[in-house]
Amino acid sequence: MTPSPLTSLLERLAAAIRSGELPPGTALPTHRQLAASHGIAIASASKVYAQLKAMGLVIGETGRGTFVRDRPLQRPWDSGDESRLSARAADLSFNHPGGPGQADLLRTMLRELAGSGDLAALMHQQPPGGRRHERQAVADFLARERGIRVEAQQVFLVNGAQQGLDMAARALLRPCDRVAVDALTYPGFKLIAEAHDLALAAIPSRDDGPDLDALEALCRRQPVKAVYTMPTLHNPLGWVLTDHQRERLVTIARRHDCLLLEDAAYAYLADPAPPALVTLAPERTVYVSSLSKSVASGLRFGYLVVPEAYAARLKAQIRASFWSLPSLVTAMATRWMQDGTVKRLEYERRREAGLRQAIAREVFAGMAVTAHSAALFLWVPLPAELRMDRIATALAERQIAVSKADAYATTRHAPHALRLGLSSVPLEQLADVLTQVRAVIEGFPP
Repeated sequence: MTPSPLTSLLERLAAAIRSGELPPGTALPTHRQLAASHGIAIASASKVYAQLKAMGLVIGETGRGTFVRDRPLQRPWDSGDESRLSARAADLSFNHPGGPGQADLLRTMLRELAGSGDLAALMHQQPPGGRRHERQAVADFLARERGIRVEAQQVFLVNGAQQGLDMAARALLRPCDRVAVDALTYPGFKLIAEAHDLALAAIPSRDDGPDLDALEALCRRQPVKAVYTMPTLHNPLGWVLTDHQRERLVTIARRHDCLLLEDAAYAYLADPAPPALVTLAPERTVYVSSLSKSVASGLRFGYLVVPEAYAARLKAQIRASFWSLPSLVTAMATRWMQDGTVKRLEYERRREAGLRQAIAREVFAGMAVTAHSAALFLWVPLPAELRMDRIATALAERQIAVSKADAYATTRHAPHALRLGLSSVPLEQLADVLTQVRAVIEGFPP
């Protein structure tokens, strides 16, 4: 059967976008122009654009038009799972903070910068770690919103938390140094350890956090240079360590002279949050965070807080590796920290995380899942007879992307489980997507 003119037009536009013939950011003709050039009604042209939007290929901006959408790249630790996915996929493998106001937020800030007095300064290269007034802006934000009081010279600006961890590893660790990590941990740190030939030693997990007795025993048996930890909203298990657990961890680190690498990427979700480790052991804690999970994943603005004794080493490593962040990024991020935008967005993200977690708990009621009530992710252990790769493949065939446990495991054998990110799927679609995940798990033959 010959396809209708409308279907043919839709398929041609979709193919041009997917092939790159129409690259991301391309402005498409107006509805009226598209209708005139192809001899169709304006209502039909609107249907074509609506279909392209539903396929995830274009985005419409009120008053500006329709543009080819920039689709995020796949994460290397999930490439096998995502290789079959199209732009229409429901992405539970990564957390992208979103919201309808992001474009307006960026547009307003660019106008503000364009009207600022010293715009040409943004064309200059920054000193390693950032300009002093912007490092001070981050220090003020940490004091005001996190209860972390540090000097500006202890703050270093980087391209996201991942690069912050990499800079800390480059500056403070050496090949073959042993780093204690949770048995399930952030995949990005595993990649850093592999790149720098660090020896990871897995700490077993309890229901409420790492087994600190096992960490103590490990430190007694062999030298441990550092402990990589996520004490507040652990990824992927969601635990928040108690005051007692934090004090015990600091005591172990001091007794055995270990660095503490504190990853606080999701810590803003906990409200109220216990004291950061950097406030308990400032002499040995490197605190790393970013705005990737609260403002925008593409902003690539992160920061480290380091003990004064290590500041010169961090600065030298930043100079040797990438010198400085783009001035435009630091100007936007620090202004948002100063004017209350980050605080407002974090409040909105916390509220939304609670809603999304409530939906997830309702969908998975009766199943053995692990999550914190404020987390933007969920850990789903699979029944003993099911393999995570088969479940992930079955979900990929249904255009649902998930992360497998082996990406997070630091032990020889990974548990068969899935990690589901909850923030990238539109809120109104989340229950349906999660229901499909549960149906696949429960309906899968052993």
